[in-house]
Amino acid sequence: MDSVTQAALGATVAGLVAGKRCSPKVLLAGAALGTLPDLDVLIDYGDPVANTVNHRGFSHSLFVLPWVGALIAWCWWRWQRQWPLWQVMTLVIAVLVTHPLLDAMTVYGTKLFWPLEVPSVAVASLFIIDPLYTVPLLVALISALVWRHLGAKACGVGLMVSSLYLASSVYQLQQIKTRVAEQTQGTLLEGQPLIIMPTPFNTLLWRVVVSGEEQYWEGLASRLDANPSIDWVAQPLGEWPLANSDTLSALRTFSRNFIRFENRNGQQVVTDLRFGVAAYQPFQFLLAEQNTDGDWYPVSPKQLEPGPLPETALPALWQRLLGDQSIDAKLCRQSCQQTDPRWAEPISSAALPATASEKQ
Repeated sequence: MDSVTQAALGATVAGLVAGKRCSPKVLLAGAALGTLPDLDVLIDYGDPVANTVNHRGFSHSLFVLPWVGALIAWCWWRWQRQWPLWQVMTLVIAVLVTHPLLDAMTVYGTKLFWPLEVPSVAVASLFIIDPLYTVPLLVALISALVWRHLGAKACGVGLMVSSLYLASSVYQLQQIKTRVAEQTQGTLLEGQPLIIMPTPFNTLLWRVVVSGEEQYWEGLASRLDANPSIDWVAQPLGEWPLANSDTLSALRTFSRNFIRFENRNGQQVVTDLRFGVAAYQPFQFLLAEQNTDGDWYPVSPKQLEPGPLPETALPALWQRLLGDQSIDAKLCRQSCQQTDPRWAEPISSAALPATASEKQ
């Protein structure tokens, strides 16, 4: 999640644990501790791909943070013995541990169990910035500063409201999963790898990406849709022209293999399909180039600009969230093929080709 949200979460957790000792200093300390795990962004792993895939690694591990928290708490307690050690320990560890647990609710992926070789955790029920989760925490903090004698209670209420919203996001995700399963049943998309994630700033409108052998399908599904059918836009996945590399393997693992290869005028661009909307995709990496003889060679990874975001995109996103199903995954009401040939005509779930078993 974003730094403001993590700071607000850390402060409210600290205020709740502090109880009658809740004060502006405690809230400030909690906010600082709440952003501590994200300091791993200051580590340079050598290139943009390595920096991306190693973020939310050891600094977000449930095997590391409790020990770090215990050390910080002990040092704090040794410096100022105004609190019982157990309470200081509880406060610091709780603030640190809730950071990666919240991060794990996004699609990015969090290595909660580092150094174990297990997949990162990505529930994908929250967008990385969601005001409806953050605002109750901020309101609680303002209340705790204004009515200091009720600080801990205010923090508790804020955490309860934000946690209920978090739980509702998981419920919304499960409902969309059920809808996608129903809409793809008996089609060529059935049984294919898929990923579902919320669109920016909400848990009502969801992006669905289904990956095939040679192409992928992208659709939007809102909880406010009157028609359960999903319109899909098919796009080629492309091919990697070279032998596999450690960089590409790391990117495949990080993205759960939801990546697209694209030849852009002699530059091989690899895009993580889990992020962005329409043509705006923030995780695009240049990994290879083509010489004058037509041969490909690897280059030092470079992260590219995310792409254009038309002025009409956000209004279209809002209208699609409200249930306007004439807007497709390109955030267009009509085909964008004339203005952007990368996008194909959308097709509804009912128009998808059937599987071999269904044809029989």
